[in-house]
Amino acid sequence: MGHPRRLLQINFTSPVTTPYHLPVPLHGAAIATQLTARRPKRSPSETAHRGLQASPRWHRHFSTSASARDWLSPSKAEKSKSTLGRPRVPTGGSMRGTTVVWGDWGLRMRDHDRRVSALQLRTGEETIRRRLRGLNYKLYTRVSANIGVYTKGNEVRMGKGKGKFDYWAARIPVSRVVFELKGDMHEKVVHEAFRLAGHKLPGLWETVRKGDPPMVGITKLGNGVTLEGLKRARRAVPDKGTGVGPVIPPATTDTPPASISAAA
Repeated sequence: MGHPRRLLQINFTSPVTTPYHLPVPLHGAAIATQLTARRPKRSPSETAHRGLQASPRWHRHFSTSASARDWLSPSKAEKSKSTLGRPRVPTGGSMRGTTVVWGDWGLRMRDHDRRVSALQLRTGEETIRRRLRGLNYKLYTRVSANIGVYTKGNEVRMGKGKGKFDYWAARIPVSRVVFELKGDMHEKVVHEAFRLAGHKLPGLWETVRKGDPPMVGITKLGNGVTLEGLKRARRAVPDKGTGVGPVIPPATTDTPPASISAAA
């Protein structure tokens, strides 16, 4: 036979040193009240502060988790294959994304809208970082490659779907700011970095500063050009109430029209 079971004996007359609450049904409400009174009372903020100071493992100046999002690929796959499509042209006077928001300088597309692949965007980013190596700066991205491009092989018959996934791309409309820079550096250095990145990217690009006027399509506001002036009609608009436009007075000459014969 094995060793006899040892029973745990608790002496209730001695001072209690355990920091835990004992179950009330087993030892009574009086003992539970006594144990609670013996525990020191601290606020939640003080407890958290003392725990952070006592534990050096909380003092960590780096992050072991990966970045939440990647601007060159979406976090989730597409539910349905994207069509070829084209970037949306702001025909209603939208100026969104045409100015510098976070940085001091920006790289903006100035010719026409197009689809830029994630590889081209990554090449442009690496070109900027390579030129600014050793400088104190912050690079912001204003677009994301979230459109899937699907291709087929050569000499494949028509039909049977769009093909297999090839790469991710971004639809960039005209006058959209793609990269922004912020830091203590000379403006010529920024122009040189954006010039090298523009050679790696398709299309024509320009460098803009923070505070420059926004763009409506390919038209820059300012110097007398306003959004209200662009929205104003260039010809007479019929009245909404009567549906009749402005009355044009008849000609004052007595010469008959050429379509009416003199015999009539």
